[in-house]
Amino acid sequence: MGFRIDNLQYCNWSETIFRQMREGGLDAVHVTIAYHETFRETVLRIEEWNRRFERFPDLIVQARTAVDIRAARKAGRTAIVFGAQNPSPIEDDIGLVEVLHTLGLRFMQLSYNNQSLLATGCYEDEDPGLTRMGRAVVAEMNRVGMVIDMSHSADRSTLDAIETSTRPIAITHANNADWHPARRNFGEDVLRALGESGGMLGLSLYPHHLKDGADCTLASFCEMAARTAEVVGAGNLGIGSDLCQDQPDSIVEWMRTGRWTKAVDYGEGSADAPGFPPQPDWFRDNRDVPGLAEGLRAAGFDAGEVDGIMGDNWLRFYEAGFGPAGA
Repeated sequence: MGFRIDNLQYCNWSETIFRQMREGGLDAVHVTIAYHETFRETVLRIEEWNRRFERFPDLIVQARTAVDIRAARKAGRTAIVFGAQNPSPIEDDIGLVEVLHTLGLRFMQLSYNNQSLLATGCYEDEDPGLTRMGRAVVAEMNRVGMVIDMSHSADRSTLDAIETSTRPIAITHANNADWHPARRNFGEDVLRALGESGGMLGLSLYPHHLKDGADCTLASFCEMAARTAEVVGAGNLGIGSDLCQDQPDSIVEWMRTGRWTKAVDYGEGSADAPGFPPQPDWFRDNRDVPGLAEGLRAAGFDAGEVDGIMGDNWLRFYEAGFGPAGA
């Protein structure tokens, strides 16, 4: 069996969830450690993860390279890869890109819904593309081996990142907007450019990104995957579930609002449903990961393509993207 990798989760981490990762056969999970956190606050999140690695050494281990993930699988552990969903951890200091890479950060979004110092988020009315600092930070991320993630960015900024980056970028958790026109999903013009550049798309299982929300069927999701593979290429698809298991609703408020507004921002929710939406019954937690492979096979993917989407494609992407340029 190929590798099993979920390239985006932000759960309320616990021994229960780590054991469910093992039950689901996950070899690696990319975890969010920052939304609106400053550099110092992000370091505190890393300290929290260090304590988890100490407490549960038989279940999880930090990974900085694809070699680490292979070693974790051999040892029967789930490798944990750090990522940030906003550039707030680097504040206004490009030098912190390398510092955070040294601490293990391997993915960083250039914006989270709003305009950042680097790029435009998908909730802004106008999208001027990457900023001057954005282009400089892209070059620095390319140099050190930190993957550019545009999951919450607007279209022009995303296309700019694809064109500007000398290494393939990722959209770690989103779906095809032609299937479900959520603001966070991407149209086929962006997805085609992503695939042609060798970038990766992680298919999201967050209900707001799914057609029919929590009532979305596994068959519908996997049919969307098959259609998207025709645009991006099956070799450029993976899973980025955006699982937020056991999180209180105060966390989704932090994700959407941070410190940037005094008002309530409902993001993809609404005043009638402000909290986390319920998961579809076929993907409630990490124990349901094997069912995704079954659904992909039923949608017409061959065995090699299924293994690729379930994790081998992400592992190959890590091998090429996590080290310094030219290494």
